[in-house]
Amino acid sequence: MAANTLAVMSPEQGLSRYLSEIRKFPMLSKDEEFMLAKRWSEHQDPEAAHKLVTSHLRLVAKIAMGYRGYGLPIGEVISEGNVGLMQAVKKFDPDKGFRLATYAMWWIRASIQEYILRSWSLVKMGTTAAQKKLFFNLRKAKSQISAFEEGDLHPEHLEQIATKLGVAEEEVVSMNRRMSGGGDASLNAPMRADGESEWQDWLADDDAVSQETALAESEEHSLRMDLLQEAMQELNERERHILTQRRLIDDPLTLEELAGQYGVSRERVRQIEVRAFEKLQKAMQAAAVDRQLVDA
Repeated sequence: MAANTLAVMSPEQGLSRYLSEIRKFPMLSKDEEFMLAKRWSEHQDPEAAHKLVTSHLRLVAKIAMGYRGYGLPIGEVISEGNVGLMQAVKKFDPDKGFRLATYAMWWIRASIQEYILRSWSLVKMGTTAAQKKLFFNLRKAKSQISAFEEGDLHPEHLEQIATKLGVAEEEVVSMNRRMSGGGDASLNAPMRADGESEWQDWLADDDAVSQETALAESEEHSLRMDLLQEAMQELNERERHILTQRRLIDDPLTLEELAGQYGVSRERVRQIEVRAFEKLQKAMQAAAVDRQLVDA
């Protein structure tokens, strides 16, 4: 499935050329994507799969750039992301109502992260979930508290990071020492000595609004709405009605209005609303874990 084409276009053979080439593949409309996905799932049409993959190569490149601080060749990171994209296309079910980008980004990130874990000698396959979380979040945590000092972290910063990520301070010290020395490459860095072209120029469309950004935002909203609808089934009829009328409509009803409808006190309606909201949050979290959208 599109493997030969992708092999020829390998980013490892020249990143600037690769980023230029993948911009030539058109974005797909929702209907186009649906029909291609159906052709692949029902008839194993390789041409359909090829179009689905190539139309999302820019998404892979953008996600891969987010992992550029791990000291690995960015071309290899993109290649691993492409593997995840192809796996996503193979398993994508268009009848579920989501766009491919929403589904694929989880496969892309997973493939890239597994590659990074395999490549870094400090992280073995037996690494705990907490250590993996530390590995992928330490830089971000340091940045959020402005912990830019060289060498070991200040005790105050060390305690903050350990608490935030739920690991021992000793683990933070060890991971920070092993990861120190690798600088992040900026997307604003010039591609050539003339300084006229930056890496980010090859990822963004010329349109005022990025199609990838608009697509991601739209799909994220659709995903949240689907999780909400699924979670709402965990509530009984009264809880669903009260929660909907209080929080999910443009002109919500007052506690007094709902109390009159059900013949109970305003306080009782408030208690039902709070309980229903807590149940809804737990159900949405469980649904997200079940779909492997978040860690358990």
